[in-house]
Amino acid sequence: MIVTDTHTHLYSEAFDEDRNQAIQNAIDKGVERFFIPAIDSTYTESMLQLEKSFPDNVFLMTGLHPTHVKENFKEELQHVEEQLASRKYFAVGEIGIDLYWDKTFLRQQQEAFRTQIQLAKKYKLPIVIHCRDAFDAVFEVLESEKGSDLFGIFHCFTGSLEQAERAISYNMKLGIGGVVTFKNGKIDAFLNQINIKHVVLETDAPYLAPVPYRGKRNESLYVLNVLEKVASVYGKSKEEIAWITTENSKEVFGI
Repeated sequence: MIVTDTHTHLYSEAFDEDRNQAIQNAIDKGVERFFIPAIDSTYTESMLQLEKSFPDNVFLMTGLHPTHVKENFKEELQHVEEQLASRKYFAVGEIGIDLYWDKTFLRQQQEAFRTQIQLAKKYKLPIVIHCRDAFDAVFEVLESEKGSDLFGIFHCFTGSLEQAERAISYNMKLGIGGVVTFKNGKIDAFLNQINIKHVVLETDAPYLAPVPYRGKRNESLYVLNVLEKVASVYGKSKEEIAWITTENSKEVFGI
């Protein structure tokens, strides 16, 4: 059983004490594919080091996270463009709009999101979307960019059934993580109404640990808890869900 974690920040400082062990623990239990989203240029070097340490398991993205869109965002976008031109990446992400923490840079977030979608199209890559308190703003950009060359993953999906269906209409898979295990997570109530072919699994480690680890540091190993919950929601075996969601991840990332 091969399990794919489509979204994990394994280069995060939260793993500085035991990074290799945390990754090996996951690999030993069948979590063999780790897709690594970017935040900003300050993390590029540590992401490249992570790939060097686990070349068969770690697959990198490049991008500017919406909460890191500040006054210097154009320099950061230049860095993303330089990275895409210089080597192989598997997605542009995580990108999008976040209105939870700060609305100051909304216009710049929208511009950065659109610019990075266009970069992804240029390089024929998927996008990985971060959306927090911003479904309308994200959908507005996706609507203007929709087409066969727009595809990817709606990371950490926590919206309604209607919003899920709209995301899927833009060629997005739904990234399902720890929230599906929360009592108040809500998405488990309608998830089985969505064809499993539209779903991928993720952790967002070190954030959003699933039950029974909620409130603790999340790890890629805990994608197995997400797998277990998704299997029970769909009434299928863990092996079948692991296989389908890994195939779905291959369809997105091309590997």
